[in-house]
Amino acid sequence: MIGVLLVDDEELVRTGLRAIIDAEPDMRVLGEAEDGAEVPGLVRRLRPDVVLMDVRMPDVDGIATTRHLTTALDDPPRVLVLTTFGNDGYVYDALQAGATGFLLKRARPVEIVRAVRTVAVGDSLLFPAAVRDLVSTRGQRRGDALRGAGLTEREGEVLRWMARGLSNAEIARELVVGVETIKTHVGNVLAKLGARDRTQAVVAAYESGFIDPDRPDP
Repeated sequence: MIGVLLVDDEELVRTGLRAIIDAEPDMRVLGEAEDGAEVPGLVRRLRPDVVLMDVRMPDVDGIATTRHLTTALDDPPRVLVLTTFGNDGYVYDALQAGATGFLLKRARPVEIVRAVRTVAVGDSLLFPAAVRDLVSTRGQRRGDALRGAGLTEREGEVLRWMARGLSNAEIARELVVGVETIKTHVGNVLAKLGARDRTQAVVAAYESGFIDPDRPDP
């Protein structure tokens, strides 16, 4: 059973999300919060697998809350931030803070359910074009910071495919190798970059200039 915590200052949004999540046989809403200040205590008590987090809230926003969860807890839940606009600069800040991905509030129920299942099993929710645009408009180029990470040629190739949003199985097909081999490469990439998940690794790749936003293909 996938436990979900809903965090949004609009009751109508929380009600709609609860109806969608609770309708699934393998999901359950464990609790709700209308501000980020409530979240750490609820997470410690309820132990949700996934937090659906509004990125903009009047008191403690989703960015500060996500940063707190990912730095203060040994085993933090996966965070999906909710936003009205795909190019919202707050989303970029939330991804840097440790969010696994983001969803538009106008997403269809099937998309919301799929997103929760995706991050619950440890995958990242990547929208390659949106991440690329966010980094292009908000990211600060820091030179090729990945040079010192010591990525092998194959690990760099895998990172570029990750930036296109491909799963491990899809990358394995592209490179004609086994899925376990790709899992090993992905794990090495995350470790060398100090990234918590694929999303942070991809953001770092764009920010550093390792991947050109105008020419993202391997």
